[in-house]
Amino acid sequence: MSRPELVLASASPRRIELLALVGITPDRVDPADIDETPLKDETPSRLAARLAVSKAEAVAAGAPDAVVLAADTVVAVGRRLLEKPADEAEAVRFLKLLSGRNHRVFTGVAVTAGVRTSHRVVDTRVSFKVLSDPEIVAYVASGEWRGKAGGYGIQGRAGAFVTRLVGSYPAVMGLPLFETINLLNGAGWRP
Repeated sequence: MSRPELVLASASPRRIELLALVGITPDRVDPADIDETPLKDETPSRLAARLAVSKAEAVAAGAPDAVVLAADTVVAVGRRLLEKPADEAEAVRFLKLLSGRNHRVFTGVAVTAGVRTSHRVVDTRVSFKVLSDPEIVAYVASGEWRGKAGGYGIQGRAGAFVTRLVGSYPAVMGLPLFETINLLNGAGWRP
């Protein structure tokens, strides 16, 4: 019996790289197009879960025989969400807010197989050192902040800002591998 097609509902190169680390290559990449606007009073954890589930189910609607994997990452300082910065000025504001502070990264991962969707949210606590203005300017000039929740990518230059991490490093990159493999196995998909 052949295994079902695995569809990744994300165009994130980081998610594809992370899957490759554990020997998984999606059969197809089909990024979900959903409204990612947070709901009124929605917590960061619930937002990450809702977006991951919504992405998986949106793509699964067009691929009913496939196993669909989706994820979403939300960065929060308290209940304040730090989405993907719209421009350099917002990236600078985000980095100044994160400087010398703790924040949380919530990564939701969802797998849809047929009519069943399962999901998990991984909560990782990250601490940044105090960032100097020249460090912030150099990081923003690098462009690594573009398209990244919270305005930074831990796998790049911002890794040097991290003084402490409690949780899942791959989840902060965009995909918690342990939980992903368990969800895929639960859906009957094995590498």
